[in-house]
Amino acid sequence: MNRRLSAKGHIVPGLTEVLRERASTHPDRIAYIAGDTEISFGDFDRRVDRVASALKAAGVGHGDRVAILDKNSLEYAEQLFAAARIGAAQVPVNYRLAPDEVAYIVNDAKAKVFIVGPEFVPVLDAIADKLEHTDLTVVINGGDTKYQDYAAWIDSAEVTRPEYEPATSDVFVQLYSSGTTGRPKGVMLTHDNFLAALTVTNDVWEIDESSVLMIAMPMYHVAGNVLTVSSVYNGLAGVIAREPDPTLIAKGIEKHKVTHIFLVPVLLQFMQLIPEVAEADMSSLKLLLYGASPISEDVLRGAMRMLPHTEFMQVYGLTEVTGAITMLPPEDHDPDGPNAHRLRSAGLPNANTKIKIVDPATQEEVPVGQVGEIVCQTPQNMKGYWNMPEATESALSEDNWFRTGDVGYLDEDGYLYMHDRVKDMIISGGENIYPAEVENVLMSHPAVTDCAVIGVPSEKWGETPKALVVLSEDVSEKEIIDFCRERLAHFKCPTSVERRDEIPRNPTGKILKRELREPYWEGQERSVH
Repeated sequence: MNRRLSAKGHIVPGLTEVLRERASTHPDRIAYIAGDTEISFGDFDRRVDRVASALKAAGVGHGDRVAILDKNSLEYAEQLFAAARIGAAQVPVNYRLAPDEVAYIVNDAKAKVFIVGPEFVPVLDAIADKLEHTDLTVVINGGDTKYQDYAAWIDSAEVTRPEYEPATSDVFVQLYSSGTTGRPKGVMLTHDNFLAALTVTNDVWEIDESSVLMIAMPMYHVAGNVLTVSSVYNGLAGVIAREPDPTLIAKGIEKHKVTHIFLVPVLLQFMQLIPEVAEADMSSLKLLLYGASPISEDVLRGAMRMLPHTEFMQVYGLTEVTGAITMLPPEDHDPDGPNAHRLRSAGLPNANTKIKIVDPATQEEVPVGQVGEIVCQTPQNMKGYWNMPEATESALSEDNWFRTGDVGYLDEDGYLYMHDRVKDMIISGGENIYPAEVENVLMSHPAVTDCAVIGVPSEKWGETPKALVVLSEDVSEKEIIDFCRERLAHFKCPTSVERRDEIPRNPTGKILKRELREPYWEGQERSVH
């Protein structure tokens, strides 16, 4: 028996078995809506079986990886469940990455099958001969390309029920999170991780059978991924937004009477500036979750004016913890109330999560109110990093305490406040950017002799990368930015460049990032925007 037992001795099914149960209990209920297409749980379950058969025929089996590069789609969702149904795992690839970055992830995952959305055929063309382990490349709506067409591939498969019964400890999805060395790390999240995360959301989202979720975040993002699964877990309609476009999101909320959604603060900011959004009727929204980067009070106040009938809930988490591990409840979202200071916090730990603040050097717990590294113990913690045992051991203790790399403190009421980062990660518009990766590219420029990349405040994005460079010859800011854009995803590239005579370092050669950041963050409430 591959399924685990709950604390009460009940059998806990894996996520693909949850789908089977939904299809059996409510076969005609709508599972997903994508554009003009609707699919019921019964049809979706049968479709997943067929896709699983196609994957199996392509040589995919237990422990294998299936990579996908696409914007949000039904195909994305069916591949997620189909791979798991035969013991494999989906590897979503960020579609904003440069071609060589895409190739690295597909190769690192040893993906046997690589599925590509129609907009990304040029990326596939650029890397097709660099894929080391991929036996089959498939293009969605690819009838006019030289590659296998997705629909034809699936339609040719036999409709058989896979014999493999996934264990809940199996890796369900492998999301890639950039590392401080510049090499992305495959975060292995299991069925158990998702079940733990989704059980918590059930308790606080106030979901019922009439609820409608919108999957507005990219499915390569942990929030988009968890919401995709949440539709099946909760037996609800999931409205798939092709991409996070503010106007399309607002119109989709109106058309489908969406009740629950997750958005990053930069989207909430954009939505307030667009007339078409203001014209949309979004009164159906009961709960708006936001997170992935901190929100300014002005943006939050504006969002609450824009959505007067909606409750707001802030969440904090990471890819490695299957999404959110804290939440700031709606009752703490009164900017003029007695607890208005809590709006600067990340909220309270989930019911299944323990959080403590430790000295980063010794890992000893520090007193309440004292700043240190945030560590968490939760069943949502990842299984580990793919093929990186040392990185896993460094991040995850034997008793399942995960080092987030973030710095903050807990107040006397248990609310978590973010202060800074142990790692120098920059969060720009909800996207994680690691300076080391950008610095590696900058150092390959013939005129750059030294450099540092830091996050500086941005009204639009929260923060953006700024390059501080030491040059051997005169080079324009534009030339340096263009140089980076040829080699990196645009969101990772510096938005400004400043020439320096030297980069300050400590005696061991480490760049003094805090010293470099301080002038730009003067007057800010915190050094994470």
